Amino acid sequence: MKRLAILADLHANLAATLAVHQDAARRGITEFWVLGDVVGKGPRPREVLDWTQEYASRVIQGNWDARVAGASHRPQDLWPRSKLTPDQLTYLEALPYGIEEQFGGAWWRFVHASSRGLFHRLYPHSSLSDQIEAFAPNPQLGLTQYADALVYADMHEALLLDVEGRPLINCGSVGNPLDSTLPCYLILEFDESGPGYSASYVRLTYNRDEEISAAEASGMPFTREYVTELLTGAFQKRRARTGEV
Repeated sequence: MKRLAILADLHANLAATLAVHQDAARRGITEFWVLGDVVGKGPRPREVLDWTQEYASRVIQGNWDARVAGASHRPQDLWPRSKLTPDQLTYLEALPYGIEEQFGGAWWRFVHASSRGLFHRLYPHSSLSDQIEAFAPNPQLGLTQYADALVYADMHEALLLDVEGRPLINCGSVGNPLDSTLPCYLILEFDESGPGYSASYVRLTYNRDEEISAAEASGMPFTREYVTELLTGAFQKRRARTGEV
């Protein structure tokens, strides 16, 4: 069996990232694939990026990674950018868009948000035509195969759908889950002697108090929204506030 731990949306949450690493290691899983959004939102971008560069065998770019590397200049982009080295920013900017690999004779595609673009979202309620299109090639983004299975992230919600016989799988979020307060990652197992595979989700507790303390001591923007999301699992809109002390 080939076993992969699929992580995404770490969002600079070091405590959750380390908890997932320890859990996967306990299960004997040593191969980590990270589907983007390593940085952004959370208080420890450098530490989580260090972990990713040391332990992840495959990494693709998320929308927050692109923003922090220079694609936009919001307060929530500038703060983590200031914490990263020039080499780390270059690394984020150069990450590939997606991964296409054959397992058991089937083409598996891994992207962050969708097959159409880094800032295009594929929702659980997207139309059937949009879902089917997600499996099609997009050579401009380096996606050259007709995918038999699609694994993605971005929505921060674990999801497993059948799209006319093709699995559409969202791996959930490690550092900023919005369907629970518990980090989530995906385990994929492939039978190397045949076409079989299995997909299972793991949710686990972590030292959330440590992460909240790190956020409150960091001076990062939108600390209140970040902490609320960790405590409730509910998305908080981020708008720059003026006149606050």
